Amino acid sequence: MKLLKYIAVFLVLNFGALAIGSWLMDNGPQTDWYLNLNQAPWTPPGWVFGVAWTTIMFCFSIYMANLYKKLPKSNVLVLFAIQFMLNIVWNYIFFNQHLVGLGFTVILLLTFVVAVFAIKYIQKMGLLTLLILPYLIWLCIASSLNGYILLNN
Repeated sequence: MKLLKYIAVFLVLNFGALAIGSWLMDNGPQTDWYLNLNQAPWTPPGWVFGVAWTTIMFCFSIYMANLYKKLPKSNVLVLFAIQFMLNIVWNYIFFNQHLVGLGFTVILLLTFVVAVFAIKYIQKMGLLTLLILPYLIWLCIASSLNGYILLNN
């Protein structure tokens, strides 16, 4: 029962981060600025982003709930908070302020933080580490998309 409570808390936090990020991007993916950028040929259609982020946040919430249950007094929440802020701020920096280079730096830092979760806690999490892989894979793809825009605009 305690695990379900933790899952619920992390679902609220993670989907809250997506909502805040979406609000801060101010319709970014539909703006003329973004639509007129030279984008990577592997840029997925818009609907993929919603499906990907929904899947990622469900998996990440279950991962975080299990991790927190196993290590409640560790620096897990500090690392989570850093991830949370980087995830939100990237939307504002990239889509709202059009700071592509800074956005690239932020998304690389976010990717690093998520990789730290996967590597640092693999011994404690075992197969549950698979739940963080969609996030890490998506961030690698998103980093490549951001990097392409940086280099080609």
